[in-house]
Amino acid sequence: MAWLDGLGAADARAFLARAVRLDAGAVVRLRPAGDDRVTLWSRLPWGVLVSRGVPGHVDGDHTVLARELLVMLDDQLPAFRDSEWRWSIPGDAGVVVERIPGADIRRVGAAAADTLRTAAAEGVGGRAVGSRVLRDALLDHVPIVVTTDGGERVEIPQRLVQAVVRMGFMTSERAPARDFVDVRKSGPWTALACAYGSAWHRAAKTLFIG
Repeated sequence: MAWLDGLGAADARAFLARAVRLDAGAVVRLRPAGDDRVTLWSRLPWGVLVSRGVPGHVDGDHTVLARELLVMLDDQLPAFRDSEWRWSIPGDAGVVVERIPGADIRRVGAAAADTLRTAAAEGVGGRAVGSRVLRDALLDHVPIVVTTDGGERVEIPQRLVQAVVRMGFMTSERAPARDFVDVRKSGPWTALACAYGSAWHRAAKTLFIG
C-alpha cells in the first residue's frame, strides 16, 4: 500500500528532488503528524534542518534514503535507515515572533549569492580566499535581527535564508497571497516558516546527539 496520499505527491517530490540536488546522500525522516499527514525532515549540508508536511500515513517514525524515496513515491517505502538519522529536531512548531515580507528574504539571499560570486572572482581586499572559507563566512553572517515582545534578540543567519530559497519554500504562482515568511522560536531553535516548508537552525554549535 502506498504511504503517500496522491494529493501530496507533487509536494513530496519537490522537497525530495531539491534535498537530493543539494546532497546526493541525504536521508529523510518521515514522522506522523496526525490527521493523515506526514512531516518530511532532512538536513542540508550547511547544518540546517528543513521540513515539509504532506498528506499521507506512516506507521511510526522512520528514516529512508531521499533518492530512493524519490523514485518510489507511488509504491511502498524503501528500506529503513533509522540509525542514519543523528540529529535532534524541534519539539513543536514554536511561536511566531516576526513576519517578514518574502521580497526581503529573496533580496538578502540574492545579495549573498552576488557577494560570493564577486569574492570568488576578485578576492577580498585584493587577496584570494578559498571558496569554502567564503561560503562558511557568508552562512555565518547574520543579515536579519528581530526583537521579540519580551526583548529577546533573535538572529537570522544567512544559512537559514539560503535554506528556504534553495529548497523552493518561498511563495509561487500557486500561492501569491502567502508572500511572507514567519520567524518562529521553539526553545533553542529558530525557524523561517514559508508557504512550502520551514528551515530550522539551533543556536548550539552542533546538532549531533550521538
